[in-house]
Amino acid sequence: MIRLATLFSGIGSVEQALIRMNKDYKIVFACDNGDIDIDVDIEKTKDIVFGMKSKKEKKVYVDNLYKNKSRKQNYVKQSYLANYNINEDNFYADVRFLDGNDYKGEIDLLVGGSPCQSFSSVGFQGGLEDVRGTLFYEYARIVKETQPRVFIYENVRGLTTHDNGETWKKIKKVFVETLHYKITEPQVLNAADYGIPQNRRRLFVVGIRNDINCKDFIYPKPLGSDNLPFYMQDILEDNCKYNPNKLNYTFDKNSGKIIINKEKGIVDKKYILTPKVRDYCLKTGTKNFKTSTQTDLPIARTLLRTMTQHHRAGVDNYITVKEYKTTKVIRSLTERECLRLMGYPDSFKIVVSTQQMMKQAGNSIVVDVMMAVLLEIFKTGAL
Repeated sequence: MIRLATLFSGIGSVEQALIRMNKDYKIVFACDNGDIDIDVDIEKTKDIVFGMKSKKEKKVYVDNLYKNKSRKQNYVKQSYLANYNINEDNFYADVRFLDGNDYKGEIDLLVGGSPCQSFSSVGFQGGLEDVRGTLFYEYARIVKETQPRVFIYENVRGLTTHDNGETWKKIKKVFVETLHYKITEPQVLNAADYGIPQNRRRLFVVGIRNDINCKDFIYPKPLGSDNLPFYMQDILEDNCKYNPNKLNYTFDKNSGKIIINKEKGIVDKKYILTPKVRDYCLKTGTKNFKTSTQTDLPIARTLLRTMTQHHRAGVDNYITVKEYKTTKVIRSLTERECLRLMGYPDSFKIVVSTQQMMKQAGNSIVVDVMMAVLLEIFKTGAL
């Protein structure tokens, strides 16, 4: 059984990957603040929390802090708890106040990313202290405290060029010299190269603890977008109806590969753009800004967390529903279609609003890419 922990957990890409790969796993803890920011003295709060004796005492204190400081709901937590087998006591609200020492020796695989914040370009002698004050520091601290056998760190593709490469130099130094993990130089992986019709490029770093005797990790070879098993039109609800009683977008229990059952469906009219919004979305731009008006792409553009804001067609995905005389009637993607384009089968439960689900889908890692990375990790023998 793989003992799994996730930071910046989102809606559970690695969890879905393990489910689709038919791997036995247990969630030790998950952590995501659901984009809720609270105004507290970070170091003072850490001193208070980390000075407490029990995990439960620490968690109750932080949970109450969030209740008192914000009235917002953690919608990510709602989605996560509805879809995975985890005790709520092991879902944490804030990585900054999560004490990894409480889980030392209990984690096999740690997965997460962190926002690419600015790092000082001066000095490389301080190890973790060099990156203190950033959320990467918190990720690295949890690695240090929990000592997982393997970690997967995911981030934006520009991480290695951020701040003229200084950011990656610091991150690499921390991973290798401070945390003592073997890493393969980061690689950008595109979802369209691994079975999902979406151009979504994200950077991955895999670390294996130095004391583990195993083969070297090699990034998965791209299959290429020319070898996609299906395209965006195949998974639209018009052609692949969402049916909770007979799942039409599911996966093979042995291979984990997506299975699509064609069944005509009708999409709610709320997704159809009004004439005014349609005209805006299909504009080519202004004098200083030009963009594509192409819709109905076979391979989707990168899904955005802000999809409900109706960007112009050149940066979003729209579908032609029908044509009447000279007027095109187009619609946006549904939240179920967005989940499908992230590799989530129709068994994934939607328990939040359309806006929140779109945001969560746009923030996620594509499940099929995670599966490809995991497969190569398993080949090393580290897990």
